Amino acid sequence: MSTPIKHVVIVVFLLLSACSDSALNNPYSESEHTEKIIYTAFSERPKHLDPAKAYSSNEYAIIAQVYEPLFQYHYLKRPYQLEPLLAASMPTVSYFDYTGAQLPVDAADAHIAYSEYQLSIMPKVSFQPHPSFNVALHKELPLEWSGENVYDLPLTSRQLTSDDFIYQIKRLADPATQSPIAGLMGNYIVGFTEFSAKQTALKKQYPMLRKTQRLQSESMLGVKRIDDLNFSIRIKGKYPQFINWLAMPFFAPMPWEADEFYSNPNLQKKNISLDWFPVGTGPYYLQENNPNRRMVLAKNPNFHDEFYPTDGAADSREKGLLNDAGKKLPLTDKVMFSLEKESIPYWNKFLQGYYDSSGISSDSFDQAVSFSGAGDVGLTEDMLEREIDLQTAVTTSSYYLGFNMLDKVLGGYTEKAKKLRQAISIVVDYEEYISIFQNGRGVPAQSIIPPGIFGHVAGDKGINQAVYTVQNGVQRRSVEEAKALLAEAGYANGIDSSTAKPLVLYFDTMDSGPDSKARLNWLRKQFNKLNIQLVIRGTDYNRFQEKMRNGNAQMFMWGWNADYPDPENFLFLLYGKNAKAVHGGENAANYQNELFDALFETMSTMDNTPQREAIINQMIAITQDDAPWLWGFHPKAFSLHHAWYKNVNPNLMANNKTKYINIDPAQRHEYQAAWNKPVYWPLVVLLLVFICLLMPAYVIYRRIERSTAL
Repeated sequence: MSTPIKHVVIVVFLLLSACSDSALNNPYSESEHTEKIIYTAFSERPKHLDPAKAYSSNEYAIIAQVYEPLFQYHYLKRPYQLEPLLAASMPTVSYFDYTGAQLPVDAADAHIAYSEYQLSIMPKVSFQPHPSFNVALHKELPLEWSGENVYDLPLTSRQLTSDDFIYQIKRLADPATQSPIAGLMGNYIVGFTEFSAKQTALKKQYPMLRKTQRLQSESMLGVKRIDDLNFSIRIKGKYPQFINWLAMPFFAPMPWEADEFYSNPNLQKKNISLDWFPVGTGPYYLQENNPNRRMVLAKNPNFHDEFYPTDGAADSREKGLLNDAGKKLPLTDKVMFSLEKESIPYWNKFLQGYYDSSGISSDSFDQAVSFSGAGDVGLTEDMLEREIDLQTAVTTSSYYLGFNMLDKVLGGYTEKAKKLRQAISIVVDYEEYISIFQNGRGVPAQSIIPPGIFGHVAGDKGINQAVYTVQNGVQRRSVEEAKALLAEAGYANGIDSSTAKPLVLYFDTMDSGPDSKARLNWLRKQFNKLNIQLVIRGTDYNRFQEKMRNGNAQMFMWGWNADYPDPENFLFLLYGKNAKAVHGGENAANYQNELFDALFETMSTMDNTPQREAIINQMIAITQDDAPWLWGFHPKAFSLHHAWYKNVNPNLMANNKTKYINIDPAQRHEYQAAWNKPVYWPLVVLLLVFICLLMPAYVIYRRIERSTAL
């Protein structure tokens, strides 16, 4: 072999030899394979990491690991059960009348003017190391600082006090914060609205006054400091669900130093704020924030003592969920979120073992999931061979088609309008929708309350008899029955008897794209069963929101995810005083029924008793008959995880699940080596082709060289 060609072969051989099996396509550092790191992904940068503002799932994926509220949902117990987190114990609640006199704990709800929550926090809890606690940095930053990562600045910390919880509540009320729950909390926390108005006045009167000075200069009537470890919150009336709000990141403590630090003009010029580098007491801190590449949560060196649960649901031990019982949390050292904008690359990397868990997109559903003849869900042979596990859970969410009850055709409470809505409810076949567009991942809704929430009635007793029959099993009523209702409403065969014109209805949507087109075509076909012409009115987000606020949309699709596991969190979506076009609330259908509203006001302050359940059943029956919604479906979540990803347990209320996850890095590395063996033959073929092409040219070159030499 000639010398130049021999050199090429040697170089290629050395390159192949130098490439270890895992180094060829492993997206992570080879040194990391022994570390307890959770590998996952994000598709878009979280907009807010400030707990007073954040309110979406991709934001909570980060902040719920960084911040801690007073309470949390027990990871393993069912039904969902609150337990102390930063609180030293569950709160003591006292009741008072309008004169300020304390009432007995069993006082009638009508006599309760105020409820007061006495709250104690754990001692000796420290914040994560952060430059904001270095007071010298509030005014001047070091000249040598690169200006990128605040963790390159001098770090320090301090202990948590009750003042940090009070400061955060003030931040919620401050109009400058623009917290999404400010309006709701103003209805409950005494003095919240007045404090908000005072902040607006102070900002206008003293524009140079710093935010921390504004907030600390005023007190909030309903929030009182007792000492470093104790404080109280007084709310209006009786609202048992308030404690659920205290388990959300909105009420996580915030040190005043953070606001002061991020008010530094040099940081503001760089857009570095709490939305970029948060500061809390949680098990992890945001070590790296590069939204164009990755985000990294690292273990908080100051994390207080918290241990994996030692008990749980009846089957927790059988499922291996108590193998780490009593171990100090968190069980991993890092969480690495890599940017993945497309689902297919994410899926492929999951199969290679480079991501620990994955949802299942429509594109990969058939590759992952199989159904038996009996309809049971299982994994395909390929997934089983890879020792991948499947978890399913019906979510505490509702997706529905809403009717605008203010509309002249579909709205109102006459028998004519009600029968029209009931006829439509029958023919829009959500079983078919779930099969086609959800890959079977959903449960047809019978009412507003999803499974897993108190008040949901399973089985035949919970069936919506306006849409289904329970003879010979549960079956959707026939199209003929729907046509009969339509005729009784004055629209026989889809013709308006008062005008002799075809009935035309309008559906407003923000949907666009190929998938949306298929769904909208399917919806048209459902209405065609009644010979009703459905006109799709597509619009952008802002215009759609404006239509909803003004009550100009006739029909629309909407959804709701539970903030907390209480039926009030769903039933309030149909409460008359929450009507969106009338009162600016979340009742998008603008449904107003006096009996329902009265029952809601009674139910909302009750504990979960048989009496409360009876009232809820009555409310559900009213709405099933009135049909302000076409109830839609409750999605079913499918998730996959590898065998080394331990302690996976569906908990639809908890956002801080990451600390309970354990990783077996050796098992992961072994899997990656087995399923990512390099394929060398294409390189060998390429080398041979290269030699074959190069040889003639080299021979010609040598001939020319010899002739020149002669």
